[in-house]
Amino acid sequence: MPIQRQLHLVAYDVSEPRRLRAALHLTRRYATGGQKSVHECWLTAAEKGHLLADLTQTLDESHDRLLCLRLDPRQRVVTLGRGVAPENPDWFYLD
Repeated sequence: MPIQRQLHLVAYDVSEPRRLRAALHLTRRYATGGQKSVHECWLTAAEKGHLLADLTQTLDESHDRLLCLRLDPRQRVVTLGRGVAPENPDWFYLD
């Protein structure tokens, strides 16, 4: 049975450069696309839990903001400009 991943948008607004770099590094481990502080991530429930736990420990809740939004797979993907539709890759490499 294949692993069931769901597409999420993970976005953050971080006020301090060191925490911003840490959030970027953590999120890019799971991201398949995105830009700046908004990333497309195909996540299992366990991966989502790990990512949110790591980000929660990294960010300062009194100054930073985090949004993790599961996208409805029934919705049609619309891209603007030179956007590439998100794809669920066959495998991930997590460092």
